[in-house]
Amino acid sequence: MQSSRRQFISTSALALAGTALVPRSLFAAAPKSTVLGIQLYSVRDDMKKDPLGTLKQLAEMGYKNVEHANYVNRKFYGYSAKEFVKILNDLGLKMPSGHTVMGRTHWDESKKEFTDAWKNTIEDAATCGQKFVVSPSLDENLRKTHDGLLSYMEVFNKSGELCKKAGMKFGYHNHNFEFSSLLNGEKVFDIIIKHTDPNLVAQQLDIGNMYGVGGRALEIVKSYPGRFELMHVKDEIATTAKGEMNDGYDSTVLGTGVVGVKQIIDEAKKSGGTTHFIIEQESYQDITPIESAKKDLAIMKKWGY
Repeated sequence: MQSSRRQFISTSALALAGTALVPRSLFAAAPKSTVLGIQLYSVRDDMKKDPLGTLKQLAEMGYKNVEHANYVNRKFYGYSAKEFVKILNDLGLKMPSGHTVMGRTHWDESKKEFTDAWKNTIEDAATCGQKFVVSPSLDENLRKTHDGLLSYMEVFNKSGELCKKAGMKFGYHNHNFEFSSLLNGEKVFDIIIKHTDPNLVAQQLDIGNMYGVGGRALEIVKSYPGRFELMHVKDEIATTAKGEMNDGYDSTVLGTGVVGVKQIIDEAKKSGGTTHFIIEQESYQDITPIESAKKDLAIMKKWGY
């Protein structure tokens, strides 16, 4: 694109001179529109008990987009892809992204190709209108060694190629181990970023998961400009609960914790390449998940999203 632009300038001086008469603002890049949604894991118990009723409540709150976290035996929350997309459409909802772990059973190393299970995942995601197929974790056995992880990053890129053929993009979502685990002295997160093709593999940065192990999302967004097309918008609060994933912190209503959410999402929108902002809250303190979802949406709208 840069080459063609140089050619245009060098061969069309008259046109270039003409542009001097046109206000400069007309040539500014149009700002990318943002997508605001909710990860349905935020209301996982409600979705388990009453998926239709829960989706209806979210739509009535004002949500327009959801991100699934349940795809089992080619069904989303118990519904086929065609059934589920009709449910969403009837409620005025879209599902631009979804979470399905891509694991060892999805890649046949001997044949160097994906198994039918992963091909079906891509097909069903496309049927539902997804733009991103996001793997929300990475099997520990695939990240035991530096060479092993590099090898699987090639599988990530190949998944990106497969998704691209279906009009989508493959993505990866971090937890906390990417920031606490080192291979050859380098954080797993940095290895993933550096060895995945940004044209094929999108990064969904979860700004809360990393907090307890010292990861700071604002620094990361600035370190890798343009690399985070999707973001899990999450806040964290100190807790005495212990567990593999919380590291002394639990998620809470946006703007009430320690993460500094507003500054992060503004930077992500400006320089991080982020267009999809997905609210996720996994713990709720003294209110219900549905009430939390409503509060989180109100905060994001107040912030201009």
